[in-house]
Amino acid sequence: MARTLTRTRIRQYSADGVRQREDVLAAEEPLEIRVGGVAMAVTMRTPGHDIELVHGFLHAEGVIRSADDVAVARYCESVDAEGRNTYNVLDVRLSGGAQLAPERVRTVLGTSACGVCGTAAIEAVGRRSHYPLAPGPQLTAATVMALPDALRVLQPQFSRTGGLHGCGLARPDGTIEFAREDIGRHNAMDKVIGAMLLGGRLPLTDSVLVTSSRASFELVQKATLAGCAVLVAVSAPSSLAVELARSADLTLVAFTRSHSFNIYSAAHRIAD
Repeated sequence: MARTLTRTRIRQYSADGVRQREDVLAAEEPLEIRVGGVAMAVTMRTPGHDIELVHGFLHAEGVIRSADDVAVARYCESVDAEGRNTYNVLDVRLSGGAQLAPERVRTVLGTSACGVCGTAAIEAVGRRSHYPLAPGPQLTAATVMALPDALRVLQPQFSRTGGLHGCGLARPDGTIEFAREDIGRHNAMDKVIGAMLLGGRLPLTDSVLVTSSRASFELVQKATLAGCAVLVAVSAPSSLAVELARSADLTLVAFTRSHSFNIYSAAHRIAD
């Protein structure tokens, strides 16, 4: 689906005067996630790679552990005013006839800014984690500082709109082997983790997750549940993100620039 971008006419003011021109916007549409026909959640996302997103989301919610837990994932027939399928409702049928537990159903809309919407706590993350964090990769400081620029190269839609977050999966040498974009930072990470789950790559023992956004609680949560021991963020961390990272022994790096970065937890994985 070529629905990641939309175009609109704008009136631009500058020192050179005023002109009419076309602008490119990042698309934002709702995705209703159903499990066995039961509506579980609605998230605002950039269309594309929805199957990956749903697998990553369900993994972080503790509904699935591997791709084998999903029998089929398909779009439902949700139509717009002109009778066209919106591709905004995706239903997952679990293997073996498993059903969604009632407590897994969210009662609020998940915006593109909020992943867990207050439903998770640090203790719950510890209980749901299937992958105790391994020693993890060892990174040099130079490798860490190069990661944001390496991720930016793999964000073509951000370059056009300025409105999409990116998440990348990097090797210990700093090579980013996989990346996804989305208007929601948590969706971008779900797409990466979901793709790795579909490929049988979990846990992410020797990998680094890199995000173009701030390091919020839900991103640390998702990284921890995927068995990834290092999360590198371009912007600031939140207090709860730092608390969870320290509790899980996850290396949390934030305010990452080409010449500096801050380590908030588990500094032993970064060489001085």
